[in-house]
Amino acid sequence: MLYQLAQVNLARLLAPLDSARLDSFVDALDDVNADADRAPEFVLRLQNDDGNATSIVAFEWDAAGAAGIIVNLSVWESFESLRSWVYDDPHRTVLRQRRKRFEPMVESAVAMWWVPNGHQPSTTEAE
Repeated sequence: MLYQLAQVNLARLLAPLDSARLDSFVDALDDVNADADRAPEFVLRLQNDDGNATSIVAFEWDAAGAAGIIVNLSVWESFESLRSWVYDDPHRTVLRQRRKRFEPMVESAVAMWWVPNGHQPSTTEAE
């Protein structure tokens, strides 16, 4: 395969990440990320040295009145593998609760594009 699928999704927080309102979301992140890391055809995800992506700064121009923006940027071998992981647990459980944690998005909050094998896309590229 010459190309892999990059995907980015973002969310406007209803409350700061360290607030009680987002405790269950933050508590689930390590398990969800570890599950993605083990998923078939998963290639990589943007993360800091601690394995977390919530501290990555991007899309700040889109924060509006939100408590902040969080970004997920990952690369997969195929759309089918990404879709399968997104709609399976534990991610599905977290996804179902998004309205409690994030502002509704009027515009698109997800983008996908093909990148050459081995390319690690940046948030600048995603923007």
